[in-house]
Amino acid sequence: MTDLKHVVEKAWEDRSLLHDPRVQSAVRQVIDLLDKGQLRVATPTDEGMWVVNTWVKKAVVLYFPIQKMETIELPPFEFYDKIPLKSNYQAQGVRVVPHAIARYGSYLEKGVIMMPSYVNIGAWVGSGTMIDTWATVGSCAQIGRNVHLSGGVGIGGVLEPLQAAPVIIEDDCFIGSRCIVVEGVHVEKEAVLGANVVLTQSTRIIDVTGPEPITHRGRVPARSVVIPGAYAKEFPAGTYQVSCALIIGKRKESTDKKVSLNQALREYGVSV
Repeated sequence: MTDLKHVVEKAWEDRSLLHDPRVQSAVRQVIDLLDKGQLRVATPTDEGMWVVNTWVKKAVVLYFPIQKMETIELPPFEFYDKIPLKSNYQAQGVRVVPHAIARYGSYLEKGVIMMPSYVNIGAWVGSGTMIDTWATVGSCAQIGRNVHLSGGVGIGGVLEPLQAAPVIIEDDCFIGSRCIVVEGVHVEKEAVLGANVVLTQSTRIIDVTGPEPITHRGRVPARSVVIPGAYAKEFPAGTYQVSCALIIGKRKESTDKKVSLNQALREYGVSV
């Protein structure tokens, strides 16, 4: 890994090195390791933090200029792109429903289910996760185990700026229909996002469960139950409602995650 990192870093500083077959081989090796799950764009630590491997993101960016456009034929469908599609799903233990697509360089752990959906290069998706119909997982996004991404969910991707963290959805989360999570927002374990919640780095995530509101940005605390909301903001032209997200409760700790999810949805009347 140290040797690969050194080659990638040098090529990042001097793009002329991309003409060297040995450099191209190193970049392709990084993408292959991503595809096999032996390398990740971001890795969790024992302390519950996440470390972004910036050099891996650099390799993903460098992969595009060394790839040639090619026709991909899946009769009667045809595509024209630089990045191959993942294949050999049976051996990987992944269920893929037509017309689901995952790009080479993304990783799907055994037990993932893809309804007609899309997973981009650099993404990591954990075992037991369901990517429901027309949900998208953007480049380098990190999706934990036993997560449900409901229909039409949009998980944003990130390649540049390099220091930017990818979107992280931790284990056992439920992301409701048509939710949008972008700009490196971090959703911690077992959180529940109700339908149509939109989260960016500037979105106010307001905990309204106590006597005083507590505002978060860029992070949803573990086991939070979240719904769409709005607050009044003054502008030169008048007062208008601005979208936010409201934490209205906490999902109970339980060894049976499915039971705790169902209880939270019933208790708080969350639309999903």
